Amino acid sequence: MTENKDWLVIGIITSSHGVEGKLNIRSLSDFRERFTQPGKRWIQKDNEEPIPYNLISGVQKPGKSSFIITLEGIKDRNEADNFKQYKLLVKSDDIPKLKDNEFHLNQLIDLDVKLNVNSKIKIIGTVVDLITENSNLIVVRLNHNNKNVLIPFVKEIVTNIDRKNKYLIIDPPKGLLDL
Repeated sequence: MTENKDWLVIGIITSSHGVEGKLNIRSLSDFRERFTQPGKRWIQKDNEEPIPYNLISGVQKPGKSSFIITLEGIKDRNEADNFKQYKLLVKSDDIPKLKDNEFHLNQLIDLDVKLNVNSKIKIIGTVVDLITENSNLIVVRLNHNNKNVLIPFVKEIVTNIDRKNKYLIIDPPKGLLDL
């Protein structure tokens, strides 16, 4: 079995499109080229071993964050229907180049979360997951009670990210960390 850390989930197959085996994809990526540029992709059901496919083509639906893609070997609607709710993957090292001060959300996983308390910076938890479906949230496991809290990933709350030293600093509104 392949480790989950070897893969990035870039989308979810939501349905077939038309009769020629095309697939509707809900994007979980900020990089449209992952759905439009031909090349190797993988699909995965639940936690089974990913299956390699070649992306032949893809187009973005106007005004939406979803795509219609064609994968080599999926020839008709019946075949395409079998892949509903499968994940579309790329290898985790297949990440587009970014500018300085830019990063990929998955690079936040395992960072320490720090908070300024009485003019002292203290570690309060760790980023354990991300929720990117409708809004960008980081899931932080708090050290003091081992519970998870959802923190909106906005610059007003996540004020500093230091990937080199593996931490981020938050300035949450009153009550956000209360459980």
